[in-house]
Amino acid sequence: LARMKGALRISASAGFTVHEITSSNGTVVREYLSPDGKVFAVTWRGPGIPDLRQMLGDYYGQYAQAASAPHLGGHRHLAIEQPGLVVQSSGRLRSFFGRAWAPDLLPQNFSVSAIN
Repeated sequence: LARMKGALRISASAGFTVHEITSSNGTVVREYLSPDGKVFAVTWRGPGIPDLRQMLGDYYGQYAQAASAPHLGGHRHLAIEQPGLVVQSSGRLRSFFGRAWAPDLLPQNFSVSAIN
């Protein structure tokens, strides 16, 4: 998020911190950080899809390979579930949303339902 331009908001919860930024086009991106500062999940919602290469970092190659494979759901929905990466993305023109997380990096006792 440090490279994205927009208003930054930080909130802390039990066992993790959320950095939220709203870009100039209105897309809201959240990074979920463990107590040791590692990003373990990201979400996005808004009129545009953020730079997933930037958001997913080292996981982008794994995402791109899985996303290029034929999948059910058409172009509006994408669900990737692999041992090291889970991505759920959906939307239509000017209304996109998604979330991604690294299962191995989730803090202890963390529920993926908190990634919203």
